[in-house]
Amino acid sequence: LRGVKRLLFDPVKMAAELTRIIKDPFEAKHLPIKNLKFTEDETKIRFEVTSSIEEEEKVEEKVGEKEEKKKAAVPEKKKKKKKIFYFEYDLRTGKLTHLKDYKKPPKRPKWASISPDKKWVVFARHHNLFMMDWENYQKCLKDPKDKTIKEIQLTTDGVEGYSYARTQRGISDQEREKNKDKRQAVSIIWSRDSRKFAMIRSDERQVKKLWVINSLAKPRPTLETYSYAMPGEEHLPQREILIFDIYERSRVKVKAERFKDQYLSIQRARRLASSRDDDYVPSLWLSETSDKLYFTRTSRDLHRVDVCVADTSTGEVKVLIEERMNTYIDTQPLVLIGNGREMIWWSERDGWGHYYLYDGQGRLKRQLTSGPYSCRGIEGVDEKNRVLYFTACGREKDEDPYYLHLYRVSLDGGPVKLLNPGNYNHYVSFDDKNLFFVDNFSRVNTVPESVLRDNQGRVILKLEKADLSLLFAAGYKFPEPFKVKAADGITDLYGVMYKPFDFDESKLYPIIAYVYPGPQTESVPKSFSVRRGNTALAQFGFIVICVGNRGGSPMRSKWYHTYGYGNLRDYGLADKKAAIEQLAARYPFIDIDRVGIYGHSGGGFMTAAALLNYPDFFKVGVASSGNHENNIYNNWWSEKHHGIKEIQDEEGKVRFEYKIDKNSELAKNLKGHLLLVTGDMDNNVHPANTLRLAYALIKAHKRFDMFIMPGQRHGFSDLNEYWFWIRADYFCRHLIGDWQDSVDIIQLRKEKEMDEQK
Repeated sequence: LRGVKRLLFDPVKMAAELTRIIKDPFEAKHLPIKNLKFTEDETKIRFEVTSSIEEEEKVEEKVGEKEEKKKAAVPEKKKKKKKIFYFEYDLRTGKLTHLKDYKKPPKRPKWASISPDKKWVVFARHHNLFMMDWENYQKCLKDPKDKTIKEIQLTTDGVEGYSYARTQRGISDQEREKNKDKRQAVSIIWSRDSRKFAMIRSDERQVKKLWVINSLAKPRPTLETYSYAMPGEEHLPQREILIFDIYERSRVKVKAERFKDQYLSIQRARRLASSRDDDYVPSLWLSETSDKLYFTRTSRDLHRVDVCVADTSTGEVKVLIEERMNTYIDTQPLVLIGNGREMIWWSERDGWGHYYLYDGQGRLKRQLTSGPYSCRGIEGVDEKNRVLYFTACGREKDEDPYYLHLYRVSLDGGPVKLLNPGNYNHYVSFDDKNLFFVDNFSRVNTVPESVLRDNQGRVILKLEKADLSLLFAAGYKFPEPFKVKAADGITDLYGVMYKPFDFDESKLYPIIAYVYPGPQTESVPKSFSVRRGNTALAQFGFIVICVGNRGGSPMRSKWYHTYGYGNLRDYGLADKKAAIEQLAARYPFIDIDRVGIYGHSGGGFMTAAALLNYPDFFKVGVASSGNHENNIYNNWWSEKHHGIKEIQDEEGKVRFEYKIDKNSELAKNLKGHLLLVTGDMDNNVHPANTLRLAYALIKAHKRFDMFIMPGQRHGFSDLNEYWFWIRADYFCRHLIGDWQDSVDIIQLRKEKEMDEQK
């Protein structure tokens, strides 16, 4: 490795060549290159450029379609589109070739699960499994309705609710009925030799339904029905693992039954870095051979996890590792050494997330990592030299414990070695041979950098340092990391503060907390990014913060992560309040009498809970898509993070008991200004969560504000800009006393005009 870098191509020469061939003017700093990909040998790159030339869109006639049009006397509609030019650039010679006769390969249909050897394609229709060979698949790409296509039916027992097809979410009942005869996608995992595939089939026939209505559908609103199990309900999906043999046309059911209402997960092989440009990468099961299938099964209360291996010919199961805990158990993917001669398993059994080495029979050989830090993921295993490469956080002293680093450790035991030092948050990308990795690092208040290192941690090449000069010239200023104590006065909490770019320390500013309680993440940024709504919100004249809380993140100890277990509504609130109080005492520019709070999803839930638990402290809240009633949120998330009690009677029959506090129970406490928001098509956190809280507030004779986002799912995807201005205006009105009364949101109009000018 020479340790030098060069441009992939000369942009000036490239612009000149593209101009010469396409006859459109191009400039080196604005090359409209799209879909750039390496050829298989990585000696060339291919890409496309859209020109200004308009041409008739060529639509390939399907079999019999032309005659049908003639009979129906359908007039031909000539559609126009911009001509696309395809190119190949030789990295060695610098030669650019116009691929005049190139035909872009047809996109893989979503229903097609292709075997690794590209001989077979599996799909579903009418809830059953089918397959076809490669020749018939090619016919299907040309014309899905070709009557000469031969399909092989593998099952006949599939029915609605107990289907072999992948569950369809986010489509109307009308659309589902329309597509019922079409091929459907399946969720299957292939053996590497392409002989077998496995799947988890779910029986949801007893699971209760939920509905949302698309009021914007034309010509009439449409209904969307879906299965949705809620916490504590009697009927949950019943899962089974099935293994199919392509050549014998046979199937085996894995004998996985152990826990009532258990969860099942098939262990998969890691995706190779070299497959990054592949249009389709089949999902492969973990074992290198087709005779073994590794999977985990988890009890409904998530207190018990078994790591198992199944014989794919008989379905017989052997338990290799058993995890038991009094709170929920988190897991990471199992890793095999020597195709199962040894195994690496992650566990929090000692209170921290660490790696353990087992033999192939499930006997513990040694603990590979230990100490008060959390291992977050395996980046690679060098089996020949017996080295494990992994990321972890919290190991380096005097650093934010959330900062990720890369480490190596011998599988035979020994010290852990840090490979990318530096007080930053690091993201790494390893090559498949575990020889080199790209290290991207920054903090919220530093310029991002990238270097290339070898597997000993030596810097081979400094790759890039971002140029933020234009950003700073426009007035940008970094946010500021901070550390405070939790409400217990002991636990350290870490956060980020955003100030107005024209900040004046002699002024007094309202403070707004952006919140998300976790437990799966705290949503506190650790790396540089300009894509932060908090930065924009601060420019109205606010101090905006986000800070962690006990129970918020899995990246610290198990104690920290499960702090809120059994108290899902209130566990993080005292820490948010304590953090704001400490910051106000530390910085005289913060007005402790003007405190706002906002969040989305779990953050919306937390926002409302904050105003209802501490009504004299939090004065203004904006709660969007909040799961205010966790008894009607999805069963898995609520039961996992709050807890569900398993009760076994004298006859051995198991039932479950679930109780949880709800925001609506505190409606009488509201004193501040609260804006509730939900999308009317949210099929994740159902609008009923917001509507039930609204009804409780009405019954408590409270004034509050409410906004329904028409046609929106959980994330308000195509109304995000509008949503930002509604939120900002609400805080300006109630924390600053300065807002716009104009019906038009002028800023959005200006943005639209600028987009139209482009």
